[in-house]
Amino acid sequence: MNYFFSAGEASGDLHAAQVIAALRKLDADAHFTFLGGDMMAREAGCEPLIHYRDMAFMGFTEVIKHLPEIFRNMRVARGAIKSERPDVVVLVDYPGFNLKLADYARSLGLKTVYYIAPKVWAWKEYRVKTLARVTDRLLSILPFEPKWFGSRGLNVDYVGNPSVEEMDRALAVKESPEEFRLRHGLDSRPLLALVPGSRKGEIAANLPVMDAVAGRHPELQAVVAGAPGISPDLYKKYTRLPMIEGTTLSLMAQSDVALVTSGTASLECALAATPQVVCYRSVGWKWAHDLFTHILKIPYVSLPNLIAGPVDAEARKRENSKRNEPRGAIIPELLVHHCNADEVDAALTAILPGTPGAEKQLRGYAEMRARLATGERAARNAARIIYDVAAQAGCGVKEDIKE
Repeated sequence: MNYFFSAGEASGDLHAAQVIAALRKLDADAHFTFLGGDMMAREAGCEPLIHYRDMAFMGFTEVIKHLPEIFRNMRVARGAIKSERPDVVVLVDYPGFNLKLADYARSLGLKTVYYIAPKVWAWKEYRVKTLARVTDRLLSILPFEPKWFGSRGLNVDYVGNPSVEEMDRALAVKESPEEFRLRHGLDSRPLLALVPGSRKGEIAANLPVMDAVAGRHPELQAVVAGAPGISPDLYKKYTRLPMIEGTTLSLMAQSDVALVTSGTASLECALAATPQVVCYRSVGWKWAHDLFTHILKIPYVSLPNLIAGPVDAEARKRENSKRNEPRGAIIPELLVHHCNADEVDAALTAILPGTPGAEKQLRGYAEMRARLATGERAARNAARIIYDVAAQAGCGVKEDIKE
């Protein structure tokens, strides 16, 4: 059968590649056309129609600046869908682009599956109506989402979280802490991982605070996690600390404690069982913090806390006044003007190795991991559903996925 995938970022390329690999085991005659990256190309056996590096425009200014490229990408994607008429169109995260593409696919009468549901429960809730209209199936990677989306009329399945498998693979690498330090030229002090984000704006806003906090802990060896596609020169503007590129999961797994910019990295750090403080600083103004908490529809911003706690408007109202230490939170969240050296340092000191705070986080991590479990890999679960949807539109004999 014919499958069309659209992934507009590095993380989408990774997650979609795993699903493509699972589909190949399920459907020997699978043919793929896709927007994505090198990992998808390796599994699909062909090059992307558009590489995600020519699609990943984030923020209002970047989007306006690159509107001609965005319109061109949409024309190319729509043209391919119209000419090939795939059995199913699979959208992977990246909602600004993919929701429009799904709408076009549905206008042609094609089946659509959305993998990695857009986080409309956090903000832009109006998009849920579009999701319901343009998708046949919604595949969730967060266990609280099926109830939320299901109550709003969507056909949604929780398939598991791919970060669990990715971190398990990193943890399976048989490298001792001593070997890791030797390989990267680090000393024997306990490791403090600084994970300042994957976008230039995030790094510029968060790394200076993290660097200042690290300077207060000479007993720790602080190391910066370099993000894919970011020049080392950018990091050198804000820190003189050593940086490790391309191995963030291993760094978090080897570290004793971490400062992490909110995002998928906070979940990965929790899965690595490394105590952490979540930081997010765009600007340092209190009014921006108040606006931020007003716009968001959730009581927390970090994924470990969201997985562990309720995600609804009433919970948000209850916890909004206690934003930095909400009831039921696994990890502290220092946001906007609270993301300063003094407050971050206090939160870090409370979770250093051997402290009650560190032990409490580890217990919370274990409970969070249990909530994420499905018994099978997320990619395999997603592939089965995608195949079923495609089979309804096309033809083919279903076989079980072989390991």
